[in-house]
Parts: sequence; structure tokens; C-alpha cells
Amino acid sequence: MRVFASITPYLSAGDHCQPVFFAGPCVVESKPHTMRMARAIKAVFEDLGVSGRLVFKASFDKANRSAGSSFRGPGIERGLDALSAVKDKLDLPILTDVHEPEQCDVASEVADVLQIPAFLCRQTNLLIAAAETGRAVNVKKGQFLAPDDCKNILEKFKAHGNKNVLLCERGTTFGYHNLVVDLRSLPIMRALGAPVIYDATHSMQLPGGLGTETGGARQYAPAMARAAAAVGADGYFFEVHDNPEKAKSDRATQLPLSLLPKFLSDLLRFDTLRREIETR
Repeated sequence: MRVFASITPYLSAGDHCQPVFFAGPCVVESKPHTMRMARAIKAVFEDLGVSGRLVFKASFDKANRSAGSSFRGPGIERGLDALSAVKDKLDLPILTDVHEPEQCDVASEVADVLQIPAFLCRQTNLLIAAAETGRAVNVKKGQFLAPDDCKNILEKFKAHGNKNVLLCERGTTFGYHNLVVDLRSLPIMRALGAPVIYDATHSMQLPGGLGTETGGARQYAPAMARAAAAVGADGYFFEVHDNPEKAKSDRATQLPLSLLPKFLSDLLRFDTLRREIETR
């Protein structure tokens, strides 16, 4: 089955396409920090010759933080202003989260890809609002959802005229404070007719593991990303920060910017080898 999603007029994911990468910090911490991170990440992709496959990601709001006192972001107006500056000054397409139907139209004025957080992947009104923007939509598979159940997500989008949907694997709940990745989910979801993205950092979360915040085991992210590449993914999602220990969100799982060149170089080699094998 051929799978295809038009992300921008120049960037697609699916059969016969090169991989797409969604990369950036978890949340818009400030406009200068967002611009600095986008510039640094783009430089790494340029050095490896794949800058045309990069979509910069950052959230204007993180509505699902563990504690009510946790930093959520600057909000939709200031957050989209920061992301718009990245788009205009660095010529990068943008991905950002939406949590409520009312956010979709506003966010789609800046974002090339809208993202549905995993906890909200069955919220029909949100999915419909995202679909009706006409933008590409990356839907995180809920930690509670079987991969074959994602067919219902795709049907909701199809019913509202949007086939540019990507399904994203980000781990499955395995007891308390733990996630596991069942790599069978990648071909299972791909067989449903949508490109599949592997989230290398959120799948390393230990939800609520630090009491008032989520823990994580980012040391395993490179190995798991390479494993996903070997199994077969259409793209990869990973969060990157210049100082993860000081990050205002997901500090236990974001990749250090200093490690991004090796992480990406190794991942590209695995992804390329698997694609070469598949075309023999």
C-alpha cells in the first residue's frame, strides 16, 4: 500500500520519500532561545546535507504537564510570534502542538504541521478541527492505544477531507512510571495507509517518575531511534536543547545539542541502509 503525506509544498513523507525530521526544544522558552535553537539545529542538518528534510518543532503551550505549577509556555500569541520569526528568518517549516479545537485555525496560520498530543488522540472535535485546516497533522499514538486502533483516527480525518496525516509512535504504558516501545507498531500503523514517525525522546519518558515532573532515560534514545530506522519509519521526532538540565520542560529526555551531530549522522546511516535493502 502506498502511503503519502504532503507536509509542505516541498516536503513529503511516505513511500519513495526521504525521511522527514521534526526537531527542536519541547517548549518555546523565549523568542531569543527559540531562534538560537532553530539556527543551531538547522546548521547541524546543513552540515549533514539534509536541511531540506527538517521541520522545526516547539510548543507554545504544554497543557499536559505533571504539576499545575510547571512552566507551560508563553501562550499562543507570543509562542506563534516566536515560531513565525523562525519560519521567516530561517526559512524553516514549523510543527507545533494544539490542545483545543479553537487553537487549530490560529496555529495553522504559522504551523505547516499541527500536532495532536498523545493524551488527546481520541478527542474527535480536536481531530476534526485540525483536519479542516488542511494542514498536515502529526497524531501521537496514545500510550493507552493499540497501533491497529489508529485506523479510527485516520477515518476521522478522511471523513473531513484531510489525508495528510502522520501517525507517531511514542511508547506504550507498561505499569507505573514506565513506557516501552513495541517496534511492531511501526509496520502495523504503516499498513493502515499513513506515514509513520518514531518519537525518539518522548518514548524514553518515565511518566510522573520524578513526582512533580516526568523522568526519563534519554541515554537509550539513540539506540531506539536506530532500531526504528531498521524496522522502517518514514520520519523521526526528537527534542533537542542546548542545556537539558536547565530546560523548562522534559529536561530528562531532551537530547543535548552537543550530541545531535552524532545522533543524526548515525540515524541517517541506518535509515539509508534500510531503504537500500528494501529497494533491492
